[in-house]
Amino acid sequence: MAESVEDNLRSGDAAEESSGGNPLVYRQSIAVLALIAGLVSLYLHLVKIGVFGFPACGRGNECVQAWFSSYGSFLGYDVALIGAVGYGLLTLVAVMGTLPKYEDAPGITTTMLVLIAAAVAFTWRLKYGEWVMMRIFCVWCAESFLTIHACLVLAWLDRRRLTRLSGAGGVTPRAG
Repeated sequence: MAESVEDNLRSGDAAEESSGGNPLVYRQSIAVLALIAGLVSLYLHLVKIGVFGFPACGRGNECVQAWFSSYGSFLGYDVALIGAVGYGLLTLVAVMGTLPKYEDAPGITTTMLVLIAAAVAFTWRLKYGEWVMMRIFCVWCAESFLTIHACLVLAWLDRRRLTRLSGAGGVTPRAG
């Protein structure tokens, strides 16, 4: 049974290679998602500190309530600023992972997973405060919540790609 599963995985890899599949699509997708979410976070931080006018929030003023609640800061820093910095780092690591030198480097995927895991935990803390404690809904917070979870899935798929690569035919991932 284990051999047939392994054969299926190898044939799936061969099908991906023969169809011209892009092995870096996961890292590229993470880079794009993180860049967009980072720009949104930067926008929200700039709104909060008064650089821009009133925020585009959707219904009511629930985003503003979330931003200025006790959940809107962490260790004295604006959570939107923390998000902008975190998404910026994730974007840089993901883009670096698309360079030929690092395209098969497991260290890139591990670094992304560490950044994303921290962000997921951070985001769940914010969702708890917003949804459970304050019973409000911020569309921008939801965007970040969905984005970081999509990045988690993509990073996991990239980890799986590298595992298959190292297990199929003895290919050794490049340094990184």
